[in-house]
Amino acid sequence: MLTQIINAKILTPQGWLKDGSVIIRDNKILEVTNCDLAVIGADVIDAKGMYVVPGGVEMHVHGGGGRDFMEGTEDAFREAVAAHAKHGMTSIFPTLSSSTVPMIEKAVETCNKLMAEKDSPILGLHLEGHYLNIKKAGGQLPENIKDPDPNEYIPIVENSPCLARWDAAPELPGAIQFGKYCAAKGILPSIAHTQAEFKDVKAAYEAGFTHVTHFYNAMPGFHNKREYKYEGTVESVYLLDDMTVECVADGIHVPPTILRMVYKIKGVERMALITDALACAASDSDKAFDPRVIIEDGVCKLSDRSALAGSIATTDRLIRTMVEQVEVPLEDAIRMVSETPSKIMNVYDRKGSLAKGKDADILILDEALNIRCIWQMGKIIENTLF
Repeated sequence: MLTQIINAKILTPQGWLKDGSVIIRDNKILEVTNCDLAVIGADVIDAKGMYVVPGGVEMHVHGGGGRDFMEGTEDAFREAVAAHAKHGMTSIFPTLSSSTVPMIEKAVETCNKLMAEKDSPILGLHLEGHYLNIKKAGGQLPENIKDPDPNEYIPIVENSPCLARWDAAPELPGAIQFGKYCAAKGILPSIAHTQAEFKDVKAAYEAGFTHVTHFYNAMPGFHNKREYKYEGTVESVYLLDDMTVECVADGIHVPPTILRMVYKIKGVERMALITDALACAASDSDKAFDPRVIIEDGVCKLSDRSALAGSIATTDRLIRTMVEQVEVPLEDAIRMVSETPSKIMNVYDRKGSLAKGKDADILILDEALNIRCIWQMGKIIENTLF
């Protein structure tokens, strides 16, 4: 099947291409061009001067559509993925909160199976825990949290070809060795739920922890111990120029002013946007998978209001937050939900930008930043344009 999108403002890796067209053959981008001449045999779609941009690549999301990836079932995975896809997420790394080994094994089995399907939007599994600092547990299940144990994590890694990322607090006993092992296996170790100071963060970075989970959340900033002052995880991460970060850009987990500071210091190339969404995202439900969690003020919280517990955000909300509240250029907001996470997760060879030969994951946005049409691997899955 041949499709041509014409009359578009196209975001390419080189910048905006005005009055251009994107040609799709089956599930791939055949060409991106500034020529609007109709291609013989193509189904022509008029973008009406709207923005044509790459689809979102979600590297940290727990669920959606009323389902949570911790359920581990095919139905839960499919329904959560489909719910987020309708909001501009065309590729996904399903995320498990701190889980038991049987829960991880069940999710791995499902993830392996679904990734093997043709044109699957699932790119790999992300484990957020359970090797976290209990003092920064936040919405994580405390009964599952423990120190890294090679007798546990080595068999999991060896039997989980789908595993793409695993988070940990680097100050825990054995965490540096854990990070080295994951990095050697091609799995991204990421700093999360931590009380790490500079020496811990630097050691972690040198061991392979090149990324930071939901930056600013569940980690300390500049602080005092009695009369002396110490850098927190936040300042330590800023000092390491090449360390990448992700932020929950719902305007609540991290205030717009702080999102702007991250953007100014880390830049588009090292700042990814995530939803960290729970099951209630992209859903009519007001209930989270975790009974301890409530929805209030447009965000998920523990019921005692001691911590945020996740978001109800979707990809389109991330884009609008960054443009309307943080006041970054649209092209940068798009890159931070597509190009940057693709590069961090090592899938930029096929995802994250509109270029010849890449997967046909494409969004059309109007001037109000509403998503009007979505192609996922060349198939239209949402359309209010025509």
